[in-house]
Amino acid sequence: MALDRLYLDHAATTPLLPAAKAAMIEALESWSNPSSPHRDGRLARAALEDARRRVSAALEWDGHVIFTSGASEAIAIGLTRAKASRIQTSPVEHDSVLRVTPQAGRLDVTSDGRVAPFRSEGEALVAIQHVNNETGVIQPLDAIDREGSILFADCAQSAAKLPLPQADMIAVSAHKFGGPPGVGALFVKDLTLIHPSGGQEQGYRAGTENLPAVLAMAAVLEARTDWLPQAAALRARLDAAIEQAGGEIVARNAPRIPTIASYRMPGVSARAQLIQFDLAGISVSAGSACSSGSLRTSHVLHAMGWDEARASEVIRVSFGPSTSEADIDRFIGQWTKMAERAR
Repeated sequence: MALDRLYLDHAATTPLLPAAKAAMIEALESWSNPSSPHRDGRLARAALEDARRRVSAALEWDGHVIFTSGASEAIAIGLTRAKASRIQTSPVEHDSVLRVTPQAGRLDVTSDGRVAPFRSEGEALVAIQHVNNETGVIQPLDAIDREGSILFADCAQSAAKLPLPQADMIAVSAHKFGGPPGVGALFVKDLTLIHPSGGQEQGYRAGTENLPAVLAMAAVLEARTDWLPQAAALRARLDAAIEQAGGEIVARNAPRIPTIASYRMPGVSARAQLIQFDLAGISVSAGSACSSGSLRTSHVLHAMGWDEARASEVIRVSFGPSTSEADIDRFIGQWTKMAERAR
């Protein structure tokens, strides 16, 4: 990042943290294919399996770990190969879930973005985000009434920040918590829940494992600190300033992770805001990073009942471990100037 720029788009990706960078550089110096039978391959296999144990321990997961290229692949594996008769999901899910579940039943959501109470039973698979990537809303996954069904939790935004929910399958992505891009994992309580496909990763994912990235992922999980109290104080400061300047907080009264917030600036389109913030050296986003290039209006906001005009005026701000009070004040200053010009 340029020194004069302010990066507030950590929900899209958190820049590589020192522990991950050091582990990846060390691994790149000498590594081999973990599937090779020779000594170099066996050493790589041992390092891979050790990383698998380290990731499980760091996130307090007692099931299986299948390394993937990220959360999107983990979601695709879990949702397309699950041994379930039907899938239920919500309309506020990430695009990577909605893309692979076009025929799924869509659950109702409340105006604050939470999944409305429902009961799932039988051989259904219920796929719900733990933390919404646009609004930061935390879904009460442990309270879902699911007699006999499979719970799939997309934890891309919550892993390494909040405790993992009690789910049967979980998707995580390393670059959301300061690891490298291109690596993640599918956590599975019981491998009999999904159909194998052959290849590597115990027969559930084909392709040579990205060992340097896997080792970096394990290292950054072990080195992480609890910076959420700091983020909560920063987000409270930002929330108060936004409301004072005439802005609107998306899902204001819902439980939200401290690292993500979306705000509406009345009378100023998200496109115009992004351009002006970027010119001021501040990186923020509108909606999901996976779809913000098109700047289409958020499907999440529409599902929450926002009309096109209001939804088109919302941007997302997201924090990382390095975000400071001075950073927040700099953003508030730009927001206030922009809002005043609009009035």
